[in-house]
Amino acid sequence: MTRAEFVVAILAGIVQGIVEWLPVSSQGNLALFLTVVGTDPAVAVQLALFLQVGTTLSAAVYFRDDITTALRAVPGWRPASAYAGENAIASYVVVASTMTGLVGIPLYVYAVDLAGQLTGGVFIAAIGVLLVLTGVLQLASESVSMAFREAPTLLDSVLVGAVQGVAILPGISRSGVTTSALLFRSYDPPAAFRLSFLLSIPASLGAAALTVAGAGGLPGIDPGPAVVALSFSAIVGYLTIDALMRVVDRVPFWVVCFGLGGLAIVGGGIVSLLV
Repeated sequence: MTRAEFVVAILAGIVQGIVEWLPVSSQGNLALFLTVVGTDPAVAVQLALFLQVGTTLSAAVYFRDDITTALRAVPGWRPASAYAGENAIASYVVVASTMTGLVGIPLYVYAVDLAGQLTGGVFIAAIGVLLVLTGVLQLASESVSMAFREAPTLLDSVLVGAVQGVAILPGISRSGVTTSALLFRSYDPPAAFRLSFLLSIPASLGAAALTVAGAGGLPGIDPGPAVVALSFSAIVGYLTIDALMRVVDRVPFWVVCFGLGGLAIVGGGIVSLLV
């Protein structure tokens, strides 16, 4: 592992560890970073999905009590009481994850094929457009978040799982669209973020497995840099998730989406002109 690979791996892990918890696209921003430092766009998409494993570990540790509750309810789960009491979280995760797979797997194939056909600058600009669209959704959702629901239903599971599948496209924020969907369903913001992050665990593991299977191994990265990047994403992710959960109601995340999206569009245009 060269010094340059080591530095890029560290920076990629830090970027993933921070932006995973924001309603901006961690995959899109990480793919953007990797493309800027010279990674092929198609490989950048795969790496961005793979490196989510680190923050998945962070989320699993942070929400260990919720996970324990869901697992404890499994032996007594019955269809008639699928969304009653402790069964609700387990049912929500299973149903929503199934919907994510049904929607996300075909889109993943499309996204990687499309990314491979784009030049670096066009790819960056495309990510910017998708980030701006995420910001529009975030801004719209804020105007309807007025109730205080906390327990998920079957309709919530299907809806949130489907929109999470769409977020496999680079530039679409997974946490942004799932949180927004829950806000549209009148969930209290902290509950919306909690349900969104819980759902990220199986989704990220599935996306990483899909990436490794599609690439026939680690996607464009050697084992050494992969370990470094995953370690930094896990450590930074765990250190930042608690602080970020505390500011859920204080920070207008749509502003971040607009800012990053605008910069990506301008930057992508400049790269296209220079290449």
